[in-house]
Amino acid sequence: MHGMSEPRILIELCTQTLRITDGGELERIYRVSTAANGPGERRGSGCTPRGRHRVRAKIGQGCEPGTVFRGRRRTGEVYSEALAACHPERDWILTRILWLGGLEPGRNRGGDVDSLRRFIYIHGCPPGEPMGVARSHGCIRMRDADLIELFDLTPLGTLVEIDDDETQASSCGVAPCHDR
Repeated sequence: MHGMSEPRILIELCTQTLRITDGGELERIYRVSTAANGPGERRGSGCTPRGRHRVRAKIGQGCEPGTVFRGRRRTGEVYSEALAACHPERDWILTRILWLGGLEPGRNRGGDVDSLRRFIYIHGCPPGEPMGVARSHGCIRMRDADLIELFDLTPLGTLVEIDDDETQASSCGVAPCHDR
């Protein structure tokens, strides 16, 4: 993405894909996994928030693939099946974090719908987790290698649009969140 003007990220809930563009030209497309509970904005809903966001923080630069984060800090652990067996309750946040902040007051910013305060990230997950299937607790999960590439291509402040076309979502089987 040399000579990049303004990168933009589009996350499509219907297709479970993330696209990064440079001045409107498609640069990369990745399979992702968004919320099992579907789209929605309310705190505690476990849904993926829709609308316009910005990358507010980038965490994990230079960390080895599989680095485990809790509370946006490295734990000193690297993900393995043995570690997962010891902690079956964990929602694994691995490798890198792109922390999203909502840009639309009342929709994904402020009050009970604030994406930043909901800790909505684009982050890595265990290798056994499927991509292209909605399985997360609200965040956008990616494979480590894809996430590292995206992280390196994404400056702080990059615009992130999470597709909110409910007609498209209902036609592809993505259920809307029950808690809006």
